[in-house]
Amino acid sequence: MTAPAYRARALADVGRLAEAEKEVRAGLIESPADPELLSLLAGLLRLQGRRADALDAASAAVAADPHLPGVHIERAECLMLDDGAADDPRTAEALREAEEAVRLDPAHAPAHRVLARVLALRKDFGGARAAVERALELHPHSVTDLLTLGEIERHAGNRGAARKAVTAALAQDPGHPDGRWLIALLDAERLRVRSSLRGLRDLAADHPAKLNSAALAWPVRGLLGGLRRGLAAGVPLTAVLAAAALLWPSWQVAARAAALTVVIVMIGFGLRVLIPAGLLPWRCLTLLPSRQRRAVRAGWVAAVATVALLLGYAGTGHWLALTTGFAGLGALLMAGRAEHR
Repeated sequence: MTAPAYRARALADVGRLAEAEKEVRAGLIESPADPELLSLLAGLLRLQGRRADALDAASAAVAADPHLPGVHIERAECLMLDDGAADDPRTAEALREAEEAVRLDPAHAPAHRVLARVLALRKDFGGARAAVERALELHPHSVTDLLTLGEIERHAGNRGAARKAVTAALAQDPGHPDGRWLIALLDAERLRVRSSLRGLRDLAADHPAKLNSAALAWPVRGLLGGLRRGLAAGVPLTAVLAAAALLWPSWQVAARAAALTVVIVMIGFGLRVLIPAGLLPWRCLTLLPSRQRRAVRAGWVAAVATVALLLGYAGTGHWLALTTGFAGLGALLMAGRAEHR
């Protein structure tokens, strides 16, 4: 390792990425085609969110020495930054880079790890699992590889296996922020709201640069997403049954029963999340960017109005309540798009 690379890695390890970048660029003045420095520069730019510049540096590193597995690993990482779809050309290119890294050094665990991550992005969870298990065969106690396995199992829907892998990683490094984050996510997905919020709150306190406190608003935002999906199915279903009642009046009972069922499910789901969450997520909404904050608030107004209108239809059977409910649903869906724009 060259002196500039050593100094840059030391600075990067303590989070001083901009200073590390300066060290690398100083080294590149004297050795502009050094593949190690170019690959390190790509990694530093990637961590700073400068995606296009990172990919350019990674491509230069591959051109400088295509026989080093590390340069292909870094280029694969840069190509995965956009989290593209499985059929995205960049994802396919990342797969080729990862496979080349494995071919160049089959005993290099990071090469198998990056291959696993690309395969998981392509929804090939079986191949991803096999790749990261190969990395763990090479380094059985690797915290990074155990966490990668946990991520793969989580995305594959195997939450029990994901928790087992993450727990094994945290047994070796109890304070690892990525492991603690994954445990909080797994708790959230199982609606263990108190446990998830407690974990996120502690993580935000210990690593404020890694986790913004706005993440603690997830119960409010996640519940709103659930209401959006539930109402997007429930309102049209009720309308179909109500339309059928125009031909067969006895179906109005089914339509009103469907509306009442949707209301009960939505309210029950909301109470299941909001009661254990308490006031903290609502307070953390103020930490969101103003555009997202306005969209969340508008979404909640629309969701509550839509549920109330469905309840009104269930109680009266009047078409006005149901048709107005569609307007509320439309506003809810528009707020959802604005929130994620």
